[in-house]
Amino acid sequence: MTYQTLLYSVTDDVATITLNRPERMNALSVELMIELADAIGRTQKEGARALVLTGASTSFCSGADLTAGMPDDLGALLDQYYHPVVDALAGLDMPVISAINGPAVGAGLSIALAADIVVMARSAYLLLAFANIGLVPDAGATWLIAKSAGRAKALEMALLAERISAEQALDYGLVTRVVDDEEVVQAAGAIAAKLAHGPSIALGFIRKQVAAALNATLTQTLDIEKANQAAAGRTQDFREAVTAFVQKRKPEFRGE
Repeated sequence: MTYQTLLYSVTDDVATITLNRPERMNALSVELMIELADAIGRTQKEGARALVLTGASTSFCSGADLTAGMPDDLGALLDQYYHPVVDALAGLDMPVISAINGPAVGAGLSIALAADIVVMARSAYLLLAFANIGLVPDAGATWLIAKSAGRAKALEMALLAERISAEQALDYGLVTRVVDDEEVVQAAGAIAAKLAHGPSIALGFIRKQVAAALNATLTQTLDIEKANQAAAGRTQDFREAVTAFVQKRKPEFRGE
């Protein structure tokens, strides 16, 4: 697929997807969502071992493009175009890092916070803007925010629909790191590069194991850990790590 609304590249095992509608603050159109789902699925097929998500120019994403018109059944719109993107991100067997380089609003906020590690520019902000237009949070925002910041902050953000600064987002536990604006993409890329050269199979297990634990009992989590550890223990990367430890050298992981 040739992308009209995204920039896509893979360099040194790191895939980078940039939402690229700067004239609309990278607002989400149907075309963009189709392309985004395709690009996310493409990353592993092309051998990437980490993914960076960011936005072009000075915005991450302003949410749904309301100027394009909305159908009568917004639930069907979500089911057909938004949910495949969220599911594709959740289903990846590689770490996902988002570089919030500017405003992340509405469903754009959902995409940003769906990453495993979230790096946010100091001047950027989050805005759960749905209540301002008579709608409810979607694309996973309710779950993502409530699980990270808790019920009280999720309700405050959803009901009041006020801007959340980078420092507030960090304090709420919504983002991982706050950096100067000019450093955000570089910082996210450095994290991705480190993870791309790590034990990829184990890292894939870790991201899904944590997600499962958020809704599992302790007993269920123990079973998940047991199954994943058994599989990780049979990887070449684990054998390499043990050998490197004995030989007192740094392991060279190949994602095998």
